[in-house]
Amino acid sequence: MPLIEVIELTKRYEMEDVVVHALRGVSLTIEKGDFVAIMGPSGSGKSTLMNMLGCLDRPSSGRYVLDGVDAATLSRDERAELRGQKIGFVVQGFNLLPRTPAIENVELPLAYAGVARKERLRRAAASLESVGLGNRLHHLPSQLSGGQQQRVAIARALVTNAPLLMADEPTGNLDSKTSEELMAFLVNLNNERGVTVVMVTHEPDIAAFAKRVIVCRDGLISSDTISTDRRATK
Repeated sequence: MPLIEVIELTKRYEMEDVVVHALRGVSLTIEKGDFVAIMGPSGSGKSTLMNMLGCLDRPSSGRYVLDGVDAATLSRDERAELRGQKIGFVVQGFNLLPRTPAIENVELPLAYAGVARKERLRRAAASLESVGLGNRLHHLPSQLSGGQQQRVAIARALVTNAPLLMADEPTGNLDSKTSEELMAFLVNLNNERGVTVVMVTHEPDIAAFAKRVIVCRDGLISSDTISTDRRATK
């Protein structure tokens, strides 16, 4: 069974007398263990598609099946519960609490899930260890480099053991060298731990790390290709 199955997904936004068709009948399948980059110009529908895949919004029509659950039919609270179980998010701005140590930033999703504090801290420490930050547990974000902050965000996304990692412009605030190091880490995470990665990026050099590149245009998928770039095998 695929991890993600999207069937004729549409999304319309009504603004006064204007109807904007952000998605116009998108269909795609993403298998467990895949690494997909989604690209496209502004207004192409890629951000709307990412919101749908992340259970942040409901489609106007169509189906979105996430790990066997038809998310398109769920209420807001049900979608929030599904997100907490199945998806870890990494965004461009990191979204770390600035006055909170790394370990407490990472444990936040577990706190929302009602996990006991001792277990939260154990799992948060293990997650930070897995991204190479076992010696930075009590550092504040301001005491970490940009790449280290992004790895804290990844540790937070992984701490719930969600099968899907969604990354929205994950290298947007990083320099070229740090971006490559981060992407190599995500590739290793995908290869070694089997975490499925879906990433939005506008940078071809970053998309080249993915196994598969989907390009959106005018609310549709204009191409869906297997990456042949050598960076996909790092």
